[in-house]
Amino acid sequence: FLQDGQKRVDYILTYPVREPNASSAVAYVEMGCVEENNNSQEDHRSLKREEFEEKLRKMGLEIEKDEKALVPGVGFVKIHAPWNVLCREAELMKLKMPTKKVYEVKQSTGVVKTISSLVNKALELLHPHVDEHQQTSIKHLSHTFSRDKQHLFDLSDKDNFFDSKTRSSISLWMLLFSQQQHQHFLYLLTYFSSCLSLRKYFGEKIGLYFAWLGLYTQMLILASLVGVIVFLYGCATVNDNIPSMEICHPKNNITMCPLCDRVCSYWKLSTSCGTARASYLFDNPATVFFSIFMALWAAMFMEHWKRKQMQLNYEWDLTGLEDKEVSDSKLTQHTIHNNNTKQTSGRHRLPAYVTNVVMMLLMIGVTFAVVFGVILYRISTQAALYMSSSPTSRSHIQLTVKTTAAIINLVIILILDEVYGAVARWLTVLEAPKNEQSFEEKLIFKTFILKFVNAFTPIFYTAFIRGRLVGRPGQYLYVFESYRAEECAHGACLMELCIQLSIIMLGKQLIQNNLFEIGIPKFKKLIRYLRSKQGSFIEEERKKKLHRYESDHFLEPFAGLVPEYMEMIIQFGFVTLFVASFPLAPLFALLNNIIEIRLDAKKFVTELRRPVATRAKDIGIWYSILRGVALVAVIINAFVISFTSDFIPRMVYQYMYSPDGSLHGFVNHTLSYFNVSHFEHGKETMDPLHLGYPVEVCRYKDYREPPWSPSPYEISKEFWAVLAVRLAFVIVFQNVVLLMNEVVDWLIPDIPKDISLQIHKENTLLVDLVMKEDRDKTRVPERGASSGLHSKTSQRPTPDPGPDSRNFFAACLIQL
Repeated sequence: FLQDGQKRVDYILTYPVREPNASSAVAYVEMGCVEENNNSQEDHRSLKREEFEEKLRKMGLEIEKDEKALVPGVGFVKIHAPWNVLCREAELMKLKMPTKKVYEVKQSTGVVKTISSLVNKALELLHPHVDEHQQTSIKHLSHTFSRDKQHLFDLSDKDNFFDSKTRSSISLWMLLFSQQQHQHFLYLLTYFSSCLSLRKYFGEKIGLYFAWLGLYTQMLILASLVGVIVFLYGCATVNDNIPSMEICHPKNNITMCPLCDRVCSYWKLSTSCGTARASYLFDNPATVFFSIFMALWAAMFMEHWKRKQMQLNYEWDLTGLEDKEVSDSKLTQHTIHNNNTKQTSGRHRLPAYVTNVVMMLLMIGVTFAVVFGVILYRISTQAALYMSSSPTSRSHIQLTVKTTAAIINLVIILILDEVYGAVARWLTVLEAPKNEQSFEEKLIFKTFILKFVNAFTPIFYTAFIRGRLVGRPGQYLYVFESYRAEECAHGACLMELCIQLSIIMLGKQLIQNNLFEIGIPKFKKLIRYLRSKQGSFIEEERKKKLHRYESDHFLEPFAGLVPEYMEMIIQFGFVTLFVASFPLAPLFALLNNIIEIRLDAKKFVTELRRPVATRAKDIGIWYSILRGVALVAVIINAFVISFTSDFIPRMVYQYMYSPDGSLHGFVNHTLSYFNVSHFEHGKETMDPLHLGYPVEVCRYKDYREPPWSPSPYEISKEFWAVLAVRLAFVIVFQNVVLLMNEVVDWLIPDIPKDISLQIHKENTLLVDLVMKEDRDKTRVPERGASSGLHSKTSQRPTPDPGPDSRNFFAACLIQL
């Protein structure tokens, strides 16, 4: 409150206050004329502040200055919006406020209510331990506020009619329209009441984020259960998998060709027994079912969110936001427009667009270069380890190379994420969008493209490129004529894909999403605290002396919801894009989100200054990005099943080439022969007797003719048969899953039926209320004490509009 203890503080401005001490006085003497320049600048800023404050007073705001605060070098201006100002601005902003009329909301009954109660009980353990808010079935009708229609609203408690969120939004609206040439550092001051008043405290935009995150986390429970079942199915049936049994059989005597030039030797296929068994856990018949299930899960999540969003729009009185409550968009558009108009007026935008395109391509090129560098690291490290004399090093080469490369990828991804975020913001500012909405959408799009490419490029390489563009023994492909393209041992590519996904996903969630979530705001708060010289106070005394708004000054300013949504969208990509090769991804995402919601809540409440309450009826461009990721996920999973896993080759062999209709002989069928005498000079192994005997013929994974055929090493007919089935599977899988998604979209209506009925009922009741109050005004003389702020127009008696007018009015409201 202000000093009178009655008037509520609705907003606070801060500004620097010059407080020279003894040491600074010496510095001023030594600086000479610089001191006079600094004094003149300070006087100029002080004059501008006084002009700005005078404008606020003329607009009706009451201000109170506090330059004797306990925070050195900072002055505070407390702002209070009186009742008449709140009413005037609420009418201009077209805010919807609760009326006198209340009605009972119809509750769900029957099967729907039973299912809902069971789900709530099942999820009770995931909820924080707080005093539960008893949901009431009573709801106030809402109507756009008008001073001429104050008789419609319950003004018995004027102090609480406009809540703190609305009061602060109105104050900010007025500040921004008065700001123009005055630049001030703004932040809100109010207190957090309870987690259940989230929307009333932070606004609808942040409320929608937490609602979306909560629904996404709940939906992950089902996906996690199915993913765990698929994984356990692989564990239970791995001993019955014929291909891995053939690889691990002690009588298996298949000799494989070297995996690299010179330093690598011939090796036995049986040594990859562990890799083959482990890859089956993620490459079994159940993974195809899980891919289809996750595609439908994503579609159901989208539809469920649309329904939930519509329900929140109804509960939060946002159903008419597009046409009426445009205050927040106008407010933010005004800010961006004022900041950019003078710089961009008449500017030719083509150079900015060209710069954006060039810089985006350059950043994507940087990502490709980094991935290429990691590839060279793997190739060179593998060769170095093969040359090692340590038996331990030589026995764990593949595991060492894969794990260290994945960790390097993770570190680089985390670093580039921060760089790309700054670059995307710089490019968006350079482009100078016309309004805030355009600015935010362009920023989100650029940031998403750069971070998506950064996170998934190494995974795309492992899934679709590695082990395929390698050539064959005696005719390998080389990079820079020195580095041989990477090969995959039996099942090794799929296992490396799982390792990459698990390390990058878990690393990003643990380090970037959790440690950085709280650590960075705390660190910045500490730096700001130390710079203010407030650290000289004893901690206990400081807490007692500082006012709330003084302690809030050390908190980190709110930077928007883009980082919060972005980390969840990238996680959604990990959950859906490569789920065919990593069914445990939903489980890891669920465990992370249980922590993420609590960290976000703690950060918003205790580590950040209260953000500006912003109205929004949806999550904006993020929904389109989610739909795009879900669509791409169907295509990628089709290619992962078809080209990365051995699902199609196994099916082709079983139904076309197997003599008994089983998978016996499948491993031998997928391996081609190579005569070791056909190695290029200088590329053969330096240790041909590594296995204890001379090798004449080695095997490699490919479909090619043997060296004794009329066309040695040419692609065989089996290759074309498998390729045809792979392409056919991709086409059929995509179309079937997309068709099923459309069916789900068609079966589930976007607006729940009960919400549609409630909106219709509310509009009808609102028409009745307006007609009744208008009739009462014509019969009862208006009392001046109850309508002191009415304009002359509002004091005129309103005649009863006739039945035709009432019906027309009702039809318009219902249509709206």
